[in-house]
Amino acid sequence: MKEEKIIVPANGYLILLVFLILFIGSIVAMIMLESPWFILSIVSAIIIAIGFIMVQPNNSRVLLLFGKYVGTVKKNGFYWVNPFYSKKKISLRASNFDSERLKVNDKLGNPIMISTILVWRVQNTYKAAFDVDNYENFVRVQTDAAVRKLASMYPYDNFADEGHVEDITLRSSVNEVSNALEKEIEERLSIAGIEVLEARIGYLAYALEIANAMLKRQQATAIVAARHKIVEGAVSMVEMALEELGKKQIVDLDEERKAAMVSNLMVILCGDKDASPVLNTGTLSH
Repeated sequence: MKEEKIIVPANGYLILLVFLILFIGSIVAMIMLESPWFILSIVSAIIIAIGFIMVQPNNSRVLLLFGKYVGTVKKNGFYWVNPFYSKKKISLRASNFDSERLKVNDKLGNPIMISTILVWRVQNTYKAAFDVDNYENFVRVQTDAAVRKLASMYPYDNFADEGHVEDITLRSSVNEVSNALEKEIEERLSIAGIEVLEARIGYLAYALEIANAMLKRQQATAIVAARHKIVEGAVSMVEMALEELGKKQIVDLDEERKAAMVSNLMVILCGDKDASPVLNTGTLSH
């Protein structure tokens, strides 16, 4: 037997009726007839009682007979099985696993802290019971291994200044990374008959020793990008101003005055503080 076998045992209520008749009848007969032979019937009734099992919803019982796999009971209810069966209970309910925060290196070699949240359940009771030693511990270990592999496949973030531009990053590509993580974990847990319902990154941050440096780097990158946009817009505005002044012939500026005007406008538009106006009551040359 290499695959899961679903069985439906005998109705427990019918066997319970037989047990009560045999047990109570044997006690009454032993008292009335004063015969010790009815003790064997009482012992038989007790052995029968050992075979009663109750399967709750989203639970299962794996049955073994002297080490041989007999089958799995998944349908909830009250049943009776061979009293010599050993019965192993395996839950079929969905379980959550929040892994510990692991310190790993991303694709660029930066140390990061990462953890995952996994939702899983047992799909194949035979594999969960016999193909791995402890399927719950197997889920924890393989999930940590999958997270370590995933972190090494993608960078934490893009750094265009060094030419490391990736389409998928751990920080920004949440859906893509979650799908890759779910696929990786599902491949690892299939040997244990585990179905992965959901897998996603629960925590993600730079390691403590480089967190401050990376924060400053991110801030500097954001400032440079903002300044780039400001300068680009300022140049466009200055160009438009000179073009409109020349087109409408409001004032005739030579090259030197154009350069001074451009310089003043760029300082005003690109400055991080409000400009203080200076009134010139003389001529343009003074």
